[in-house]
Amino acid sequence: MLSHKTKYALKALFVMSEEYGRGPLLIAEIAERGNIPKRFLELILLELKNHGILRSKKGKGGGYSLSKPPDQISVGHVIRMLEGPLAPLPCASKTAYEKCDDCRDEKTCGIRLLMKEVRDQTATILDSTSFADMLRLSRAAKPGRGHRAAMLAL
Repeated sequence: MLSHKTKYALKALFVMSEEYGRGPLLIAEIAERGNIPKRFLELILLELKNHGILRSKKGKGGGYSLSKPPDQISVGHVIRMLEGPLAPLPCASKTAYEKCDDCRDEKTCGIRLLMKEVRDQTATILDSTSFADMLRLSRAAKPGRGHRAAMLAL
């Protein structure tokens, strides 16, 4: 399950993806448009900046913006950066593996084998989905868009 911090980060990046190329956004605008508590958002944006996802500009016309186009930022990368490994259990993780203390035979453990599959499928989806893809999904799901228009948007 995603933490509030990661959910807010994804929402903020989504808002900034919508405005990519139009200049920096103020924290207050991102917070309002993303329905994100401003006090949490400031720290989240600073962390995303420190990881190279965002850049900031001070002074008049300042704010935060994406450091690269939305189609070059994967959702999986952002989630791992903020949450750590995607695996639901440490024994199924590629990057933070830990053997379970109560496991008798890791090679045949049905729970571990299933959780590795969950990890792999989750990683495939999240790593292949960019913020530009999220924008397309959102726009296609808006009411009033015909099936054909939605398909063309993808």
